Amino acid sequence: MKLTMLLGALVLTGLSALAPGARAQDKPGDKPGEKPADKPAEAPAPKPQEGGPVYVQLKTTDGNITLELNREKAPVSVENFLHYADKGFYNGTIFHRVLPTFMIQGGGFTPEMTLKDTDPPIKNEWENGLKNDVGTIAMARLRGRPDSASSQFFINVNRNTNLDKPADGAGYAVFGRVVDGMDVVNRIKNGETKENAKMGNEKSLPVSPVKIEQVKRLTPDEVKALKPK
Repeated sequence: MKLTMLLGALVLTGLSALAPGARAQDKPGDKPGEKPADKPAEAPAPKPQEGGPVYVQLKTTDGNITLELNREKAPVSVENFLHYADKGFYNGTIFHRVLPTFMIQGGGFTPEMTLKDTDPPIKNEWENGLKNDVGTIAMARLRGRPDSASSQFFINVNRNTNLDKPADGAGYAVFGRVVDGMDVVNRIKNGETKENAKMGNEKSLPVSPVKIEQVKRLTPDEVKALKPK
């Protein structure tokens, strides 16, 4: 309940109105550990549509999570995520920020909490009609920098309506959803956490690191075997 109240208050007031010492836990990717890019890049042109969604599997040390990525409504975000996945960028990274009533965030830090270098940031697609519902995946970014998302993403474990609103000029862009493995997501969110020095000392760093071993595209046969919810 306290976290929910804090989320609402921060969305209404914005970053500039935060009192000294206030803890901003309502925004994915806006902590001191994030590396801001010098200048937001132009959004890369999405590849030609091949029709339908893209399915990928996150193989983690806690189990597998299957995602359906919506390239029709979020072509830039999906292409960006696939770019990092295809070159193996996510392999060996961890879910470095876990807030059990909010979201689980990963895609940028090694188990040693070293932030990996990324490609230029992308355009924010927050007005694509997709909402930050439970089980959706969205791009993490810096607060006050709408077009600052790069490799990091988060999976919502709550209905985070505040992230759909333009509190700092934009919301947070959803680009897909979990279609299998929500039990894994819930296991990660319920794991024990400790103070996270890279995230302003909030209690969000898993005591037992949850590592992403691989992010791979599913084959047509593997997609046929899915039973999307």
